[in-house]
Amino acid sequence: MELTKGIFNTASNVYKNNKGSILRTIVYTIGHFIIAITVLMLVADVSFAIALTDAVVEPIANSVWYFILDKWWASRSKNS
Repeated sequence: MELTKGIFNTASNVYKNNKGSILRTIVYTIGHFIIAITVLMLVADVSFAIALTDAVVEPIANSVWYFILDKWWASRSKNS
């Protein structure tokens, strides 16, 4: 029970301290899924299942990158 409370409180604090970055990252990720599926199906002529797999795996890596970039960028902007 104590471990669960600690995890929930930690997640809550991370969300509160990074709300803007997390929300922008989620919107970016959803858009990337849609764009990647569409492009792969139209340009590479692959099935929906293959496009969906690629469109989910690749943006997850991009989302982590974007979150790190956004946090770094925001920290640099505050110091200017």
